[in-house]
Amino acid sequence: MTVSNWTIDPTHSTIEFSVKHMMIAKVKGSFNTFSANISADPLDLTTAEIDFDVDVASIDTRNADRDNHLRSADFFHVENNPTLSFKSSKIVKTDEDEYDVTGNVTLNGITKEETFAITFEGQGKDPWGNEKAGFSGKGKVKRSDYGLTYNAALETGGVLIGDQITLTLDIEAAKEA
Repeated sequence: MTVSNWTIDPTHSTIEFSVKHMMIAKVKGSFNTFSANISADPLDLTTAEIDFDVDVASIDTRNADRDNHLRSADFFHVENNPTLSFKSSKIVKTDEDEYDVTGNVTLNGITKEETFAITFEGQGKDPWGNEKAGFSGKGKVKRSDYGLTYNAALETGGVLIGDQITLTLDIEAAKEA
């Protein structure tokens, strides 16, 4: 194949996260609004260019009070920092259909280089003749690296909210005509 532009299909894509709660369990959530500019040959992502934007206000942990707290100045301060962005800078093939995608993550006004493991899941045409490609990915970031340090000490020791965030992506993209 050749390099083409691809658009995310938001109805068949998810961005999810998990974080340790009280040092004993995980809280999971998602971001429901996101977009990307992807220029890639899905069969060889090493030359791909990926720009990803997430509307942080679209956070959803299935608890309205927690979501509103996460949108506040204690955490994301979405009024001042409405977008989490990612721009790829280096992509290395690590195995068949497996890649390490490195790029700059900007969150809360802070930019850091992060690497995510991405898998090309396959490609095909939908019933209407549109070319689709699927990708999954996973990575970990430290929220403190982005100035997200709100926390509370626990009586039993430790803290209420873990520092490590696990991000999971499942993306279906459509080839632009």
